Amino acid sequence: MVDDEQNILSALRRLLRGEGYRIFTANSGAEGIEVLKTESIDVVMSDQRMPGMSGVDFLRQAKDIQPDCVRIVLSGYTELQAVTSAINDGAIYKFLCKPWDDGHLKANIAEAVERRRMVEENRRLTQELRAKNAQLQVLLAERSGQVQIRSEALGVFHEVLDALPVGVLGIDSEGLIAFCNGMAMKLLDSHAIELGQSADTVLPAELLGSAPYFQAGTTRLRVSRTPLGQHSTSRGRLIALLPPDSLPAAED
Repeated sequence: MVDDEQNILSALRRLLRGEGYRIFTANSGAEGIEVLKTESIDVVMSDQRMPGMSGVDFLRQAKDIQPDCVRIVLSGYTELQAVTSAINDGAIYKFLCKPWDDGHLKANIAEAVERRRMVEENRRLTQELRAKNAQLQVLLAERSGQVQIRSEALGVFHEVLDALPVGVLGIDSEGLIAFCNGMAMKLLDSHAIELGQSADTVLPAELLGSAPYFQAGTTRLRVSRTPLGQHSTSRGRLIALLPPDSLPAAED
């Protein structure tokens, strides 16, 4: 609180005693500036007409020193015109008149303190949000890198499967075709097999059964059927079409 009249400062201190505030007083704008340089202040309340430095000039400097402190002018009504421009440009939050109503003054000071608390809380939340966003960006970059690696590995895997000299068919747990390499297409003499189709509708019944061999045109092939999910979360089965002189077929 800044006022060149000591009796005003004493009256204000008595009024606010018991409100839980830590109160600093100054008899001039210059003294108030020194307080602001050394103490963290939530609310500054100043008289307007003081020798050496007006309340508006003091509060403009207060804004530069501690931008978040809430600034109030407590002065005679005739001083309102002198502080209007400062109110408009944000140097002053509110103008309160002398003589004051005790209840009204205390309510306005409490409102100003809450305003400062909200500013600090918003800043804290903003900083927390920025920190969380930064963490999220790092996580997304890591996940993106992992996805890229897995995507490249999957591409290599598909390319290897497609280049194998044996036919390979993958059927998922719902009986849909999940993979069919080029050799399987050639051996089955079919270009109509598409991923996502029901295996029952596009593959020969004997291939899906348990017979160890399958006749593909003039070629007799050994059939290997391997259930998936023994070492992974995959479900379904893998069917391999092998030359007849290969290892014995695996049954379901």
